[in-house]
Amino acid sequence: MADFFLQALSLVSSPSVLLLILIGVLFGIVGGSIPGFTVTMAILVVFPFTFAMDPVSGVALMVGVFVGGYSGGIVSGVMLGIPGTPSSITTVYDGYPMAQRGEPGRALGIGVAASFIGTLISVAVLVYFGPLIAHFSMQFRPWEITALILFALTLVAGLSQGALLKGLLAAALGLLITTVGYDRNSNLRFDFGFPFLDAGFEMLPVMIGIFAFSQLMGNLEDLRDESRVAGQKVDTNVSIPYRRIAQDMAGQKVNTLRSSLIGSLVGALPGTGGTVANFVSYDQAKKFSRHPERFGTGTPDGIVASEASNSAVAGGAFVPTLALGIPGDLPMAIMMGVLILHGITPGPLMFEQNPVLVGAIYASLLIGAVIMVLCQLFLVRWFAKISLIPQQILVPVVLMLCAIGSYALNNNLFDVWVLFGFGVVGYLLWKARVPLTPLILGVVLGNNLERQLFRALELDSSWLTFLTRPLSALFLALALASVIFSLYQNRKIERHRREAAASHDA
Repeated sequence: MADFFLQALSLVSSPSVLLLILIGVLFGIVGGSIPGFTVTMAILVVFPFTFAMDPVSGVALMVGVFVGGYSGGIVSGVMLGIPGTPSSITTVYDGYPMAQRGEPGRALGIGVAASFIGTLISVAVLVYFGPLIAHFSMQFRPWEITALILFALTLVAGLSQGALLKGLLAAALGLLITTVGYDRNSNLRFDFGFPFLDAGFEMLPVMIGIFAFSQLMGNLEDLRDESRVAGQKVDTNVSIPYRRIAQDMAGQKVNTLRSSLIGSLVGALPGTGGTVANFVSYDQAKKFSRHPERFGTGTPDGIVASEASNSAVAGGAFVPTLALGIPGDLPMAIMMGVLILHGITPGPLMFEQNPVLVGAIYASLLIGAVIMVLCQLFLVRWFAKISLIPQQILVPVVLMLCAIGSYALNNNLFDVWVLFGFGVVGYLLWKARVPLTPLILGVVLGNNLERQLFRALELDSSWLTFLTRPLSALFLALALASVIFSLYQNRKIERHRREAAASHDA
């Protein structure tokens, strides 16, 4: 392992790749700093620019965006009281009050330091557990992989904010989208007589349309936060008190380690991501604190818990993506798309067939974390100004970049129409409160699910084999359990909601 990691480090340390990581980190921080832009949006915008690159350069750029994006949300959270990304919501609870009492530099410095340590710990988790899981999954056959993908989809749908049925339907729609065009036996499906549908839909325009377009339209609809910012004078002349931050972090060793491990663990679970890790870590920090009453008033404990956990998601989310070929969250689904477009299939064989690329991901995460700290500490006042960009300016620019990226995929205007077509679909689903994450994961995993399912049936035509093989049966049981648990949880939420409404009326 040491040999291929050193080889990967030499590739990543080349000036061109280091420059790409720097660009990625800067763009990720900028994307995370703008309220409503999100890490996923930043990754989707950069995605098309990786097509002409070699795999190491493309992955290094995307990892840079990933690391920068998760740390960028702290800027608008601290300076404006508006989380730049959903994964930095709890940062606002203590970061904004600390800034309001005249210590914005301290709040930002604590957050950046916690993000850096969280990323380092998550890389250690990835390096240790990734190969172990990959080695274990080497015994997976088509039956186990099919059942694992179904479990991942049901788990993601079950975590869709109480909308289990909508989540399952969204996942099914994502799988249906991948069936357009020729199947593995060269049979044409769902082309409706249109020649341009023979090749099916490209993954990138579909993902950008479903998520980015709907997100941008939603941002234009809701400009209340922006109007609040417009009438608020924000002091961007921030200075970082390095000595005070070092003292704060010295008393946060246990909190930082616990929050980083929570972020890594939650990141490794399909369909969770930084937002879930954020709330879980903040809750645990409050429960273990000697002074829980200080949370929400500007305590360093809350900022550390929030930022260490959401940055630690990065390494944790790579574990199932690389080892099993199952994206841990939405940004990981896009990262998996980068690898697939470069002809690399994530999964257990990746550690044997592409060890240098795996090592490049490790090295890019480490280098990206160092660059992130330096950029945040030296350029924070500029990032604070960027967070004030109005949505009316931002949305057209991002849409234009998305359209150019989709066209550049195949130099095909049809891909641009696919982007806008699925953008309308995504926007309508968003309006109907249908979760989009299961849909996008269905698009990413659909081809692999079909391939593994048919391979399993070719080897043994009996469907009972899925139940007689222990691991396959286990994953199917877990899928069923996730649906049942979600139904129970939804009923519990509805009961509490009715009781609250009844007490309010009384």
